[in-house]
Amino acid sequence: MKKSRTIVIGGGAAGLMAAGRAAERGAEVILLEKMERTGRKIGISGKGRCNLGNSSPLTDFITHFDKNGNFLRGCFQQFFTPDMVAFFERMNLPLVTERGGRIFPVSGRALDVVRALNNWLKAGRVTVKTGAPVTALLVRDGRVSGVVSLGEELPCDSIVLATGGKSYPRTGSTGDGYRLAASLGHTIIPLRPALVPLNSPDPAVRRMNGLDLRNIQVRLFIDGKRRGQDFGELSFTGFGLSGPVVLSLSGIIVDALDSGHKVTLSLDLKPALDHTKLDDRLLRDLAGRGGEPIDSILRGLLPREMIPVCLESCDLPEDVDTAHFPGKYRKRLVQWLKDFRIDIDGYRSFDEAIITAGGVNLKEIDPRTMESKLVGGLFIVGELLDLQADTGGYNLQAAFSTGWVAGSFC
Repeated sequence: MKKSRTIVIGGGAAGLMAAGRAAERGAEVILLEKMERTGRKIGISGKGRCNLGNSSPLTDFITHFDKNGNFLRGCFQQFFTPDMVAFFERMNLPLVTERGGRIFPVSGRALDVVRALNNWLKAGRVTVKTGAPVTALLVRDGRVSGVVSLGEELPCDSIVLATGGKSYPRTGSTGDGYRLAASLGHTIIPLRPALVPLNSPDPAVRRMNGLDLRNIQVRLFIDGKRRGQDFGELSFTGFGLSGPVVLSLSGIIVDALDSGHKVTLSLDLKPALDHTKLDDRLLRDLAGRGGEPIDSILRGLLPREMIPVCLESCDLPEDVDTAHFPGKYRKRLVQWLKDFRIDIDGYRSFDEAIITAGGVNLKEIDPRTMESKLVGGLFIVGELLDLQADTGGYNLQAAFSTGWVAGSFC
């Protein structure tokens, strides 16, 4: 009996998983990757360490995908975190769970993940063609019949579209899959950069370029109303802000800015102390060190790079008499330390975004199989779908899971 032929378009996390799984089930599999090697985005993920997934239970995990998370429920019931961990350990790639439930290779090398997946495909006799972009999908009688790559028509019984989004285009994610899906009638929800650094017009922010803060509380205000918050690490850059808490809030912020709303972040630099306790701390410091320069006293509360910004924002003269420190200055300091406001007026491009928001409308995809409801034999997976989560391994797990499920049914 002739084997069915599956063509997987895209050699990222979802595509590699789909190809390997389809081959495991006995299909003849051809993987077409337009770059010169597979797994380029995996290789740079997690700062080169590759945050593969997260140990959060299913109910919590899905909440990290905002309103569209429930689409993944059926998919995760077939292949979820424990399955992913067991899979890579079978591939001789031991994993470790770190702070926040984040799962990494024990080796700390993202390229080991790519190597494990490529070895799996090789063992499954998947034909991998690199430098092979796909320019068209072929359909006959409402079902896929082949693809066009490098001017050649390649016939097949099913197609897994796994080209990735538009983020980090140097890795090959340039949005080709959206065009291919749209050519067959799929609706594309508008694309936006997600998990992306933010721009600020505040010159004080740029003066702190290179400063990293840990254990701070960040609150998001849109048109003056509180719309979200996060706790963790933040980085000042030459253009504005980055770091995990900023990236996590960026999805809401991008949409708010695109709709013309005013966006402000409030930094609580001392979240472990309420206003009263922080005021008491300042009183003790002033009582014990009164007479010292104010910038010297503030070194017990702030990084050196923030002190000039603090003094300027609080309208405090550098030569203020700290032995007889006015109460109004102390109140200003406490207020600023608990509510340092930063205006946000833009966001970085897809070149700097970790993932893409928007994508193929989920209403047009069967969540149990990842097959298109519009075209038979077409499966759409990974970042192409209108699914996006915050940081912590959630997005990569979704790519692996949707790829696995598509490979199980294609």
